[in-house]
Amino acid sequence: MQLTNISLQHFRSFLKERIEFSPTVTLIIGSNAIGKTNIIEAMFMMTLGKSYRAKRDSDVITWGKEIARIQSTCREHSIGDEVRLELLVTTGALHGQKAPSKKYLVNGVSRRQVDFIGNFRSVLFSPTDLELVTDSPTLRREYLNYVLIQVDREYRRNLQSYERGLRQRNSLLDRINEGTASRSQLLFWNQLLIKTGSYITESRKRYIETINAYTFAHLSYQLVYDPSIISVGRLQGYVEEEIAAKTTLVGPQRDDFQFEKKQKNETVIDISRFGSRGEQRLAVLWLKLAELTFIESETKERPTLLLDDIFSELDGSSRQLVLDLTKKQQTIITSAEEDVTHLVADIPNIKILRLPLKNKVQ
Repeated sequence: MQLTNISLQHFRSFLKERIEFSPTVTLIIGSNAIGKTNIIEAMFMMTLGKSYRAKRDSDVITWGKEIARIQSTCREHSIGDEVRLELLVTTGALHGQKAPSKKYLVNGVSRRQVDFIGNFRSVLFSPTDLELVTDSPTLRREYLNYVLIQVDREYRRNLQSYERGLRQRNSLLDRINEGTASRSQLLFWNQLLIKTGSYITESRKRYIETINAYTFAHLSYQLVYDPSIISVGRLQGYVEEEIAAKTTLVGPQRDDFQFEKKQKNETVIDISRFGSRGEQRLAVLWLKLAELTFIESETKERPTLLLDDIFSELDGSSRQLVLDLTKKQQTIITSAEEDVTHLVADIPNIKILRLPLKNKVQ
């Protein structure tokens, strides 16, 4: 699916805005803090059904408003059929709700999140992705989820079921610790987590094995998967520690992976510990290129590439690699640098937008 347009209402810095996209490349230029990343965030929410930036759903709503609305139209590559996607986020103040809520619509029909995801697929590359190499395992697990929920409906279902079951089991461990629940009650949740968690682990393992086979130009890296296997034996072995800690200590919520590169002398280094900042950038670039290829191989469609202000982070050869890549699928680029227009000037049907847009309505 290609994104033809997106409309924002009370979303972040945009009170009301509609943006049309080229089927090839759209370049959005604007100064820092003017809202470029907000547009990318909205587009990626059409992919994930949630924000990759906000800690709470309601954080995307314009201050003082009660509901944010994102609407987009996507067109199927080969036959031209259109799909209308809509996501509404409320503060919780509407209709006496106690907490923020979201509503998903596909062609005007209300859907569950698990059915909303997968209609519009995209790959996001932004400067914050460098944190995948150096930051916490939580970011790396979220990354794996972002990719796999786009291509595998069963992964979505198992992930949702696992996360709900994990919350219930942790609550039960808390009550066992306090003496208000029995250990025998763990059996049901153990079985649920083993079934769903095993699917998650195997899916992550296959994904990492697949992308490790990809090499692009001078980029050759590997991901080393460190799964926390969940099984009857491991849950039984950790039960005392889990009751004391009031939390589940094994399972995919404890997974991690690291970036490695083989040196010319055949030694292998952990990029997070021994790689330069430049090598870390290249490792993430390799990962994003591999992600694009993986999603295409799984879905038979090239996902839209979202490049959020990344040219300032790349050297000349890496810039050229990304520029060559923009010709292979719909690409949406943001930049604070006017010079970027010269880099993409020869791309057919390119559309250049400058923020703030003249047709902005407030």
